[in-house]
Amino acid sequence: MTAKVVVLGAGYAGAGAIQQLEAELDDADITWVSDTDYHLVLHESHRVIRDPRVKDKITLPIHEIKSPSTRFVQDTVAGIDTDDRTVELEDGNDIDYDYLLVALGSETAFYGIPGMAENALTLKGLDDALEIHDQVKEAAKTASRNDPARIVIGGAGLSGIQSAGEIAEYRDKHRAPIDIYLVEAMDEIMPGQDPELQGTVKKHLLEKDINILTDDPITEATNEEIQFDEGDPLEYDVFVWTGGVTGRKAMSDCNLDNQHNRVTTEADFQTSDERVFAIGDCAIIDQGENPAPPTAQAAWQAAEVVGENIAREIRGQPLKTWTFDDKGTVISIGDDAVAHGVKAGGMDFPISTFSSVPAEVLKKVIAARWIADVTSWNRAFKAWDSL
Repeated sequence: MTAKVVVLGAGYAGAGAIQQLEAELDDADITWVSDTDYHLVLHESHRVIRDPRVKDKITLPIHEIKSPSTRFVQDTVAGIDTDDRTVELEDGNDIDYDYLLVALGSETAFYGIPGMAENALTLKGLDDALEIHDQVKEAAKTASRNDPARIVIGGAGLSGIQSAGEIAEYRDKHRAPIDIYLVEAMDEIMPGQDPELQGTVKKHLLEKDINILTDDPITEATNEEIQFDEGDPLEYDVFVWTGGVTGRKAMSDCNLDNQHNRVTTEADFQTSDERVFAIGDCAIIDQGENPAPPTAQAAWQAAEVVGENIAREIRGQPLKTWTFDDKGTVISIGDDAVAHGVKAGGMDFPISTFSSVPAEVLKKVIAARWIADVTSWNRAFKAWDSL
């Protein structure tokens, strides 16, 4: 009997896993479900904030990723019934499965801060990046040198820093009257990262005239200002929140063990239901003391293994365990970039933290390699100047 395998999500985890499943399962009936008909190179989506034309270079059509034999359904997942083994879609149709891979990504976490969900923009998809661009552009139109537009980015992790950098480049290119504020509740940007990396990134941010406010959490957001635990309120024209991740609402009633709608799995990606696997931001994957991070890098690595594990489960073979291998951090600040702890070909770079042209090229290479892996080198070359 042909096994019906369903994959949910077209992010890094879903796109990578589809190709692994197709390679492992010649005789399976594979269905891929996503609410978009493209894969977004999400870690480059901040580029769209500066220039919306970049969207055509970082959206990869589904038909260029999957094989013709894989069925694609464009719809939004409303829920999962593990008892009946069905995926419930918003259009009212259900899809039956024998084995399910959940790779739905995440939503922005607002941590119960009053007014945050109602008043903040987020950066979880292409439409979000386009909306931020439009609002920044509109705010700049009505501003002046004596009364500049105030753009506030909440959360100084990778997304927040890269968004601030793109807004700075937009400001400089268009000579727009804009003040940029990067706000972080913890006492330093990029919380938990190496101090050398934090210091180098901070230097680049300050050189781009980005104001950094740390060590004071946001307690409320209105449609005009954000309020802090200790400091004075900060008025804004555009407020972007990048402060955290939580699982999709579709996972809330799925009868799978989860934390804040992020499904918990073993190191082999198997959930509390042996026929359901999960990877990417929607999953909390056991890695001993700490789970795998919700990053593109972790999703890429997991996707290489999960396809084989689903095939092994179908065949009744033992599953492989996966261990996240941190290959370092590369972050862009506008046209600049900083790299830290980078490993390539099994070797560490001789300098632990570096910037300038080598880091900028490395950032481009990483994105281009992913595009080439899931589509073609021709498409990667076309995207190069936008990365």
